[in-house]
Amino acid sequence: MVGEAMDVDQDDYEDSHENVFEIPHKEPEPEALLKWRQATLVLNATRRFRYTAKLNTDDKVPVKRTPAERFRTSGHALLALNRFKKAGQQRQKRYTIKEDFGDGFGFTKEQLVTVNEDSLVEALDEIGGVPAVCRALRVDPEVGVPGDEEDLAKRKEEFGTNTYPEKPYKSFLVFVWEAAQDTTLIILMFCAFLSLTFGLIAEGTKEGWYDGVAIAIAVILVIFVTAFSDYRQSLQFRGLDAEKANIQLKVLRGGRVQTVSIFTLVVGDIVPLAIGDQVPGDGLLVSGHSLTIDEASMTGESDPMHKDSKRPYLLSGCKVLDGYGSMVITAVGTSTEWGRVMATINDDDDSETPLQVRLNGLATSIGKLGLVVAVMVFLVLIIRYAATYVPGKSPVEVFKDIVDDFSIAVTIIVVAVPEGLPLAVTLTLAYSMHKMMNDKALVRHLAACETMGSATTICSDKTGTLTLNQMTATRAWHSGSLQDSVDRETVPTPVVKVLSEAIALNSTGNVFTPPEGGPPEVSGSPTEAAIISWALTIGMDYNGLRRENEIIAVEAFNSAKKRAGVAIKRPGGDVVVHWKGAAEIILSGCIAWLDADGATQPLTDAKRAEVLEAISTMAAGSLRCIAMATAPIPLAEVPAETEGWKFPDGSLTLISIVGIKDPCRPGVPEAVARCQHAGVKVRMVTGDNVHTARAIASECGIITPDGIVIEGKDFRVMSKEQMIQVIPTIDVMARSSPTDKHLLVKMLRSMGEVVAVTGDGTNDAPALHEADIGLSMGLSGTEVAKESSDIVILDDNFTSIVKVVRWGRSVFANIQKFIQFQLTVNVAALVINFISACTDGHVPLNAVQLLWVNLIMDTLGALALATEPPTDELLDQMPVGRKAPLITNIMWRNILIQSAYQVIVLMTLNYKGNAILNIEDNPNRDGIRNTMIFNSFVFAQLFNEVNARKPDKFNIFDGLLQNPLFIFVLVVSTGFQIIIVELLHNFAKTVSLSWSQWLICVAIGSVSWPLAFLGKFIPVAKTPMLDFMQHVKAPRWMRLRRKKSRASASLQGSMARSGSAAGASGAPPVAAVEEDGAAYEEASSTKALVSGRGSENGAGDAVDSAGAGKT
Repeated sequence: MVGEAMDVDQDDYEDSHENVFEIPHKEPEPEALLKWRQATLVLNATRRFRYTAKLNTDDKVPVKRTPAERFRTSGHALLALNRFKKAGQQRQKRYTIKEDFGDGFGFTKEQLVTVNEDSLVEALDEIGGVPAVCRALRVDPEVGVPGDEEDLAKRKEEFGTNTYPEKPYKSFLVFVWEAAQDTTLIILMFCAFLSLTFGLIAEGTKEGWYDGVAIAIAVILVIFVTAFSDYRQSLQFRGLDAEKANIQLKVLRGGRVQTVSIFTLVVGDIVPLAIGDQVPGDGLLVSGHSLTIDEASMTGESDPMHKDSKRPYLLSGCKVLDGYGSMVITAVGTSTEWGRVMATINDDDDSETPLQVRLNGLATSIGKLGLVVAVMVFLVLIIRYAATYVPGKSPVEVFKDIVDDFSIAVTIIVVAVPEGLPLAVTLTLAYSMHKMMNDKALVRHLAACETMGSATTICSDKTGTLTLNQMTATRAWHSGSLQDSVDRETVPTPVVKVLSEAIALNSTGNVFTPPEGGPPEVSGSPTEAAIISWALTIGMDYNGLRRENEIIAVEAFNSAKKRAGVAIKRPGGDVVVHWKGAAEIILSGCIAWLDADGATQPLTDAKRAEVLEAISTMAAGSLRCIAMATAPIPLAEVPAETEGWKFPDGSLTLISIVGIKDPCRPGVPEAVARCQHAGVKVRMVTGDNVHTARAIASECGIITPDGIVIEGKDFRVMSKEQMIQVIPTIDVMARSSPTDKHLLVKMLRSMGEVVAVTGDGTNDAPALHEADIGLSMGLSGTEVAKESSDIVILDDNFTSIVKVVRWGRSVFANIQKFIQFQLTVNVAALVINFISACTDGHVPLNAVQLLWVNLIMDTLGALALATEPPTDELLDQMPVGRKAPLITNIMWRNILIQSAYQVIVLMTLNYKGNAILNIEDNPNRDGIRNTMIFNSFVFAQLFNEVNARKPDKFNIFDGLLQNPLFIFVLVVSTGFQIIIVELLHNFAKTVSLSWSQWLICVAIGSVSWPLAFLGKFIPVAKTPMLDFMQHVKAPRWMRLRRKKSRASASLQGSMARSGSAAGASGAPPVAAVEEDGAAYEEASSTKALVSGRGSENGAGDAVDSAGAGKT
């Protein structure tokens, strides 16, 4: 069993093969070098490696790879390099187990790593195979590691922990540096430097530094506040990333199956594997049946790999496609291939969500408008300065004045560019993701937060989502009749024997009997646990039956076939098969039934109808019906090699049908009603039969008066036209396969619906990927399902899905609130400064004041409005369409009212303020007036910030106290405003104000509240303003001018291309103009009709993007 080390002397080998990889240069042609440079290394399981040239690759075009592609590339490169070195060494590894390892282990960490790296079955067999490795690791495959703290700590110390080096995160200083890269802020810093330089020259060190230092400090403040906001978001996302990586898995420790974090996995752990699981560490297969692994992510081999005693090596990070088994962990953390790859890649995802892309476009448009205004303001100021120039100023003073005017223009750009829009999206997404964790929803893809607010239908599973997933057996059919009880006395002894064998051997569950006594602990899926628990009550010896009988072939359960089978060899040598699954499916393969004496009776048509009636009776009582059947197999039909044997599934004898109760979750009927009220249709898609599905759907309130219940087999054979007609009425799809669910989702999306789908199995992955929002189950879902989903529902509860819908709508609503607030500030600030510059040659809001306003409306405004918690009012509205306008007519109304008020009042103060405020005789009247304009403008924004919370509601204070962050921002902004006005005179060019002047400023700002209240009585059109402006018909003279311009341009282009006269087509220019104009008007009218139809209902806009693929 114990092999001796047969290593070749490494020094002798290296001496005889010095520089073995140094190949002389052959000076090939440049074309050949290009081909080799473009070659891509591809790992192959049957050969060491091969080169596949990609000659069509253009090196000049940057390719943005997804995290999965980057991971695969890194993994292949590391594996290839490792095996390339071994190929050059030409060595065959042998493993050595210590003769006497006492309380330690028979392997060192390095030896175990070598075992998996080499994957040499022959060398493994020389030391005794997998059993010898288990003994060397001091683990019993039937019991697992002891599981006590001392043993776990010893294993972690000897073999390492299952963690990977974290990629370095950005420090706060990095965020400061990135914030300082803003072009406009750099220009402002340059202006501050020039202002400081010329100020010191012109006015001396006593007062000449004020302007330059003031601008510099304001810019630095903006940079640090922005950096702090970004850094805070990164911390939230970091925590969410850690939560996503914290996979929960089952391990066998001390004979008991336990659920632990993947980070606590240790070498020696026995890990059960089932369909959809991820292999948590490198290891060896202990036992298994039909186990098939997808190793494409690690080896590049696209074909699934079958694992058995001849191929026992398992790689961390790979997925289980079929079958089940158990493995012993031999390497964890960075000792695994997966861990070494994870340590070399950076999985940052810098992709933007759809809403961020739209807001970036909006910000760019507004920024261009601000640039135009800034240029015009600068030109006007320069022209007026030249016109009113007083001779006698030094060149330094003149240049300083020009720099001051230029800094004002640049500051206008800073204010105009709404960089707070993308910031607001990131803030609200980070805030929503963090809060959704408290509501048991883990967001894997940011875009799902936005899309969930547009969901128009939810296709939900039944088990565990609408029900509690706490199953118990309540009724059973056996011995020829339906029993109302499942007590031991109701099951005859001959039936108990066969039934116990069928349940114990055809199961993936586990039964642990505590040594200290007490009831046995059953683990496994809820359905398995319910059946096993019932069998234990009638006298089944689970572990004894599994020890006495040999399992020779297995067909694992899957959602498509809805059954599981096992072929066993009894101690006497005879072979039988046991099948278990959906009652109707198992019954269809039966030709007999087991009576109370254990004798086989023929299953006549009358008896079959009786059994079907029993199934319907149990299903009508919301019971899930599971049937068990058996059949003997002649030894002559049993192949010598049973691995992968497709054993018979017909001519069965029906043993029993058990009815399992899974009660409806509390709160689900109310949550379903809430969704339907919010315009979101809830559909149940389940594998249960029609009667069970209808009963549960009725309990949950899913069945509607006009709704229907349909089976998957009937739906899948329909034509596309029939599907389009029947889909709107489908409430429940019963006996559906994963293919049926995928087809339903695809059709719903093609009909313009925004679809959210729940799924927990591996076969649900296509539907989860196809849906707009894939919702996987955190408790019952497989890792494959979770990776295919956008959001993981951690408690498998439908009420949590409704909360996700509410959060999704909150994201869009919060962004709209911030847009309304920011555009009001933008419009007012640009108009005020532009009019003032054109009329009297100066601006009332200087650079420092504008930077402070920018700070209020961008970072602090986004922080306040983007973190508004969702309310139930959001579910009183219809879903928001995918292409719904960011700025609604209600928002335009509020923006125009508030900005017009601010412009009128502040312009009045600018021109008539001295007289109105009665300060004409005050020598500092200009300073007081400008300070009051600045102060009133800021308070107008602070009051309007409260208005923005409720754009379409009269009560703007509703829920205000529930958002302490909003109140904190208002208090801090007010406090800093007082400091700026009363203390930072030279810094902000302000003067102290009296109490009465302060009250006037506050009063001017507070008028925005009653103004907003009255403005909400003004009705608005349903058609979005931008759409209306696009479709307004221009005057006839303007249309004729457009036609002539287009005709002229077309004519000139044609002449330039062909060099011929305009009459080449035979039509005179005038006719071409009229024809072109008619076509243009017809196209415009058609476009207006299409847009008008979609704009009536926001959800209808989704039709435009249906079938375009998942975002």
